[in-house]
Amino acid sequence: MKKQFLLLLALFSSSVTLLAQLPTAPPETNDPAAKKVLDKIRKKYDAFKTLDAKFTLTIEVPGEPKQVQKGSIAQDGKKFRLEMNDQTVVSDGVTTWAYQKNLNEVQINKADPNDANSLMSPKELLGRYQKGDFLYAITDKVTEAGKLLTLIEFKPKGKNSEYSKLRIAIDEKAGTIYSVKGFAKDGSRYTFVITSLAPNKALPAAQFVFDPKQYKGIRVEDLRE
Repeated sequence: MKKQFLLLLALFSSSVTLLAQLPTAPPETNDPAAKKVLDKIRKKYDAFKTLDAKFTLTIEVPGEPKQVQKGSIAQDGKKFRLEMNDQTVVSDGVTTWAYQKNLNEVQINKADPNDANSLMSPKELLGRYQKGDFLYAITDKVTEAGKLLTLIEFKPKGKNSEYSKLRIAIDEKAGTIYSVKGFAKDGSRYTFVITSLAPNKALPAAQFVFDPKQYKGIRVEDLRE
């Protein structure tokens, strides 16, 4: 689930420039100024019926070379389709298929929108801050690529979260989430860059269903009960 969450998190990021900046201490109380910014962004994303995006994902694991991957993701409500070099993850809102391309293997699970480690869209994250799942605060304002960015850090309240915090950069002028960086408890860091974003695009229903019969010799692991 960790890998799936990391990749789906890429949906609501668009660029990153914070690699050289050391992480600040996570917030201990909710920041009214941060809430004001988030409420404004949430209103805009709530108006999107669908999202179609291309992105890059940078993975930094202690003791390992840095990885940079490219992919795309489409979302319509709870339905989504994620395409990466090594895997495809598809969900129709009821069932989720995770296909490992190099193994020609698909794992089938029930979709669980309540999973705390499965933040699948801007709407999901922006909804969770309202539910009290995070402590959050504005930590800085920086200029990057000519954009004034507001940095907000989220600290999960749940002890079972795989992340110690998330750092989100918001372009207030554009009204968009500009970047997201996840700090895992094992010291790994994951940074997401959206290279293109198309809201309210017509997306076919077939895009959100995975048919194992179309893959010759595929191994199917059905974990639904």
